[in-house]
Amino acid sequence: MYVCSCFGITEQQVKKHADDGACTPRQIASACKAGTDCGGCVRRIQALLGRGDCTRGELLKARTESTGTPAGAPSLFGTTPDVRLSDAA
Repeated sequence: MYVCSCFGITEQQVKKHADDGACTPRQIASACKAGTDCGGCVRRIQALLGRGDCTRGELLKARTESTGTPAGAPSLFGTTPDVRLSDAA
């Protein structure tokens, strides 16, 4: 059965990526693009992953491995400086 009709991704494919270590919809998206177009399949992907099957430690390790940024470390991309109105002169 298709999970993502935008990219033709099946339940079997999502389960295979999960077996290979994908714990989150974002990791599934990185592996096969499912969930990156209309987003209609994200809840189904969450259900197939069985929310909570991965421990927080596994998720943090996967983040570090995929981005090279340790969990909790600030990212250099996609952030904005913390500026308050009282700081502006």
